[in-house]
Amino acid sequence: MKKTTAKVSEDLSPEYNLDYSKAKPNRFVGRIADRVVVVLDADISEVFTTPESVNAALRALILAIPGEHRKKTSHAVRE
Repeated sequence: MKKTTAKVSEDLSPEYNLDYSKAKPNRFVGRIADRVVVVLDADISEVFTTPESVNAALRALILAIPGEHRKKTSHAVRE
């Protein structure tokens, strides 16, 4: 990990003078790189409570769409 030195501005309060020498790399980087986060409305999230249920419903909807959109999906509908 690179050691960085932050220049402290006189405009900042003392509580923003952070000690970066004890910083650790982010262990969560790269875990969800191939995922997209979508915020569901409350009424929708009551019905679809897991990512798998949302994906299954969306895959079924994609299969119902006529035309070229069906060919673009690489996942099969899971039962």
